[in-house]
Amino acid sequence: MIKCHLSRLMGEKKLKIVDVARETGVNRGTVTRLYHETASRVELEVIDALCRYLGCEVGELFEFIE
Repeated sequence: MIKCHLSRLMGEKKLKIVDVARETGVNRGTVTRLYHETASRVELEVIDALCRYLGCEVGELFEFIE
């Protein structure tokens, strides 16, 4: 299982979904699905944009849990 830590990272920076979507150019629905961990797939461009915007590594955004 892959766990997405977007909600935690956004909470630490006090960011809203709409702000992240606007600043990164990522579709608001995509950000919402990642935030609520309901996304079934993610484009590499989305991961790149989120990591750049949040100033984090991929391993901080996603975690593999067995």
